Amino acid sequence: MTAETLATPSVGAEQALDGLATLLRDRRTAVLTGAGVSTDSGIPDYRGAGAPVRVPMTFQTFVADERARKRYWAGSHLGWHRFRAAEPNLGHRSLVLLENAGLVSGVITQNVDGLHTRAGSRHVVDLHGSMDLVVCLSCGQAFGRDSIAARLEADNPVLAHPEQVEIAPDGDAIVVDIDGFIVPDCSVCGGLLKPNVVFFGELVPTGKFAAAAALVRAADALIVAGSSLAVNSGIRLLELARRRKLPIVVINRGATKGDGRALVKLEAGTSETFAGLVSRLTG
Repeated sequence: MTAETLATPSVGAEQALDGLATLLRDRRTAVLTGAGVSTDSGIPDYRGAGAPVRVPMTFQTFVADERARKRYWAGSHLGWHRFRAAEPNLGHRSLVLLENAGLVSGVITQNVDGLHTRAGSRHVVDLHGSMDLVVCLSCGQAFGRDSIAARLEADNPVLAHPEQVEIAPDGDAIVVDIDGFIVPDCSVCGGLLKPNVVFFGELVPTGKFAAAAALVRAADALIVAGSSLAVNSGIRLLELARRRKLPIVVINRGATKGDGRALVKLEAGTSETFAGLVSRLTG
């Protein structure tokens, strides 16, 4: 079984899933997920076909530029409401069933939407953090996102009646009129608050990466689903699996940086693929 065999257009989707199920049967599999797993929940992908070109907020800009911080908080608030309204999709739910059957040992996710946990996955490493928590950069105090949202809406009434905006996978949104926007500060020390997500220019926390690496080391196979692997942390985990000679499966519509290192590459949607594995491996 080779990556080329399962990716050949002449091989039907059902036959490809049969081959994938044969490969993964009796193996405890770690799963690394990216934005493509959440697109069926209405959360757009950064890099999928048709995705607009955008420059995400960097940590350096967030800390140094007050106006950029205002724009980020306004957009992030509106995006967070979209995240809260999103529901786990068939792919998320299928991973729960595979975990319950002992076939998936855990999920490492690059997503910050919390949908794996809401779906019921028990062992989730949110590599890039989660939008439902806010932290102070000065004293380290953590706040629930609901309490910060209430302060934002009280100080900025326009947020209670937002116009339709374009939402990005990190929960950001395009908001133009932010000159009078009031950014919340830490109620403990007055320091800068930041959603508990890894910005561009920030490193994944050491403990989070260690937990993800431990999952890969304990696994018999690795699936990368819905990620282009453009972020270094994902590539490092892929390399860890490759050095351990684990079978690597990439499920993604479009090329990824891991295609050349995968035993199997499926050009397919993640929801239908994971559902297909459930029917073959848990029946």
